[in-house]
Amino acid sequence: MRAALALLCLGQGAPGAWALFAPRSFHDAFPLPVFAWVTKFPPYNEHLVRDVGALSLGLTTVLLWAAVRPERSLVRAAAFGSLAFTVPHLVFHMAHLARFQTVDVVGQLVSQVAPIGMAGMVIVLSRRRIGACL
Repeated sequence: MRAALALLCLGQGAPGAWALFAPRSFHDAFPLPVFAWVTKFPPYNEHLVRDVGALSLGLTTVLLWAAVRPERSLVRAAAFGSLAFTVPHLVFHMAHLARFQTVDVVGQLVSQVAPIGMAGMVIVLSRRRIGACL
């Protein structure tokens, strides 16, 4: 369970820090310069990109705290918080796949479904005694 929470931290924290501290670079090159998914949704808005980065780092903080101190209510709150972000994010992208090539569609779906699965796994595992799940 801690490993899943740590992976969720990485998945939120890396792009969150990038968006907050280098918003133009994030907009122009996420997830890699050859793909540049965010550029498919113009125009660039520094304020919006930085805010999304800051919110991602806020979620990362809660996920990290849950990984370090895995108390049931904290773990569940972190996992449900992750779902509150990742499910609507997936729904949006599912409705806008036509602007992307097949490799981008596959990459987006994998990168967006994986954290949903991980958060779901954390919720299921947290139903047991927390000590047994670590």
